Amino acid sequence: MENINPMWAPFIICFSAIFTNNILLSYFLGMCSFVSCSSEVKTAVGLGSAVVFVITVTVCLNWLAYEYILVPLQLESFKLILFIIIVATFVQFIEMVIERYSPSLYQSLGIFLPLITVNCAVLGVALFMVIRAYNFWETLGYGFGSGLGWMMAIVAMSGIRQKLSTSRIPVGLQGPGITLIIAGLMALAFIGFTGVL
Repeated sequence: MENINPMWAPFIICFSAIFTNNILLSYFLGMCSFVSCSSEVKTAVGLGSAVVFVITVTVCLNWLAYEYILVPLQLESFKLILFIIIVATFVQFIEMVIERYSPSLYQSLGIFLPLITVNCAVLGVALFMVIRAYNFWETLGYGFGSGLGWMMAIVAMSGIRQKLSTSRIPVGLQGPGITLIIAGLMALAFIGFTGVL
């Protein structure tokens, strides 16, 4: 990234977060809701949209809190606690909004909507943002790209699983077994994007 125009860095980071460094398929963060909520496309799109929104907004809020509260006060060691508080508060807000305006989506997501709070992908993006020392615009691009990559993976998985529901699968592979095999094959496919930029 040394010889790249800084103006393009957020877009390149966003593209990389979607394809080559997909938070789910490269780092396997957020697998619990990926396996559990990928049986229907509608549920996957709803949860994926919520994750995109939550990751994008919370990573920006976490960057602001880290840069303007923790660093000036030399309290960087408290970043994990602060990040979790920000994520939990924001997810609670999103849960109330979805329950109010889309009760059917709220019912279909069930327990996995509040579990976005403990989705390791959301916290992982915030921690990677600190480790990689991104500025605000790079953080925004990374957060949006990571959420979009996670959503793309779960929607693709739900489409595959719906097709598999009419297929003959050996009994030992039905359910999570075939889901994890497909996730591994998807991860191998995404490795093909490595070196594009």
